[in-house]
Amino acid sequence: MAKAKIMIIDDEEDFLSITRMNLEDTGKFEVLALKNAKELIPQLHSFKPDLILLDLLMPEIGGVEACEILNKDPLGQSIPVIAISALNKNVDKYNVYKEGVVDYIVKPVEKDELIQRIEKILRFKNTA
Repeated sequence: MAKAKIMIIDDEEDFLSITRMNLEDTGKFEVLALKNAKELIPQLHSFKPDLILLDLLMPEIGGVEACEILNKDPLGQSIPVIAISALNKNVDKYNVYKEGVVDYIVKPVEKDELIQRIEKILRFKNTA
């Protein structure tokens, strides 16, 4: 069975490397890790992820802006996004949910919970 492709966009290098390792260690995922959203669209079209994990607080292009960019792209519109952030206020969640984010996880992220949420969204996507 083909591995699901996961794109992670986060400016914290430790989070990127740990999350990438945790996902790849399952044997179920191929991961592309980006430190910022500047190359989002070119990387999106070359990698064609099944799901995107997106940090909200990043310099230059933040998570909400990245969602807006995805929503303007035909491929980007079809890819589920999980927001991952240290922000835990309802207003922060609302701002990304209205941009089409399908789930919201507050940092620090527990490995098993993240994997379960990814798998749940991918199962739903594959049956829709």
